Amino acid sequence: MATQGILTGEGVLLEAEPASFASRMLGAAIDYLLAAAVLVAALIAASSVGVASDSGGRIAVIVAMVTVLVLVPVTVETLSRGRSLGRLVSGVRIVRDDGGPVTVRHAIVRALVGVVEIWALLGIPALIASIASPHGKRLGDMVAGTYAVRVRGGPSGRAPLVMPAHLAGWAHHADVARLPDSLALAARQFLGRAPQLSPASRAELGTRLTAQVLTHVHPWPPAGTHPELFLAAVLAERRERELATEAARTRRAHLEADAFTRLPYGVPDPTT
Repeated sequence: MATQGILTGEGVLLEAEPASFASRMLGAAIDYLLAAAVLVAALIAASSVGVASDSGGRIAVIVAMVTVLVLVPVTVETLSRGRSLGRLVSGVRIVRDDGGPVTVRHAIVRALVGVVEIWALLGIPALIASIASPHGKRLGDMVAGTYAVRVRGGPSGRAPLVMPAHLAGWAHHADVARLPDSLALAARQFLGRAPQLSPASRAELGTRLTAQVLTHVHPWPPAGTHPELFLAAVLAERRERELATEAARTRRAHLEADAFTRLPYGVPDPTT
């Protein structure tokens, strides 16, 4: 069976910790009880349409079911990046197998499979799969490539990234834009948990991640650079460039908004 994330020599997965069975069940119970209540109300409202027209009533029922069972969960899960009311209460989030946020595609697959495994079959396949899976995945998660992680009550926050002083000049001119998000996430998680690993596992995983990151970085760092310092420099520089890009985008949006509202031909704005 393939594992999610990067496995260290000690069997430690460098990824968000899977949510406990109790947390998943609590979140699911809240979400599906709420959905069931909304669905019953929607079906009652839709059935009233059938008083005037049988075909209209059937269409209304189908629309109500598709909306409550598919459209609403997909919209909520996509916009909240894997959260829902039940998951907010239980401290759980749905993420991709690589630890990244779910997309519309993942949410649609989870919702469609959920119609069968949860609603049509009363959740029995989902319960069995969740118990059997090491990551607590239901069938929808297995198909979509997602799983539930705990976002509250876990370890304290990661130590901040610090640019190694002697690598600042190199990093400033290096091309790090091609680094995939999933690989950057794995490197960040490794740096956050490196002190907890044994020296052998720490060295082995640091070397392996460095080899992967080097394929996306040019030019390479000075010879003899420690793997963890190299990873810290790349991630710190990547973060600073993303912050600078976002700041520039915000300034541009403000300037465009100001230009849009400014009166033409140098006419001063009226004062109040």
